[in-house]
Amino acid sequence: MGYSGPERRKHKRAEGRFIVSYRILEDMDNADISQTKNLSLGGMLLTTNRQFHIGTKLALEIRLPFDPNPIILVGNVQESKEVTKNLIYDTRIQFISVDTKHKNTINGTVDYYLKRGS
Repeated sequence: MGYSGPERRKHKRAEGRFIVSYRILEDMDNADISQTKNLSLGGMLLTTNRQFHIGTKLALEIRLPFDPNPIILVGNVQESKEVTKNLIYDTRIQFISVDTKHKNTINGTVDYYLKRGS
């Protein structure tokens, strides 16, 4: 059963599969690639192959369809929940800061996917 309370999110969220490279911020050699489940200006839900502690800072490179260059951000893990034992985790990430150009790219992508889905 889904959440039925009031919406508390500040930003619109769109379902979408976007390629993301991620690694722990301080760990230069341990990057992995995955896909988002959803995206908003405030953050994303990412499928990861390991569980992260709340508060872990991740370096992120997101590829979106309306920008040929990846968006490079830092995110803060809000939750990392096991989906398949020792294999797949749903990891909620809050973006720490996003510059104006990338805000526009993310918002444009979210708007496009929301319109497409309705």
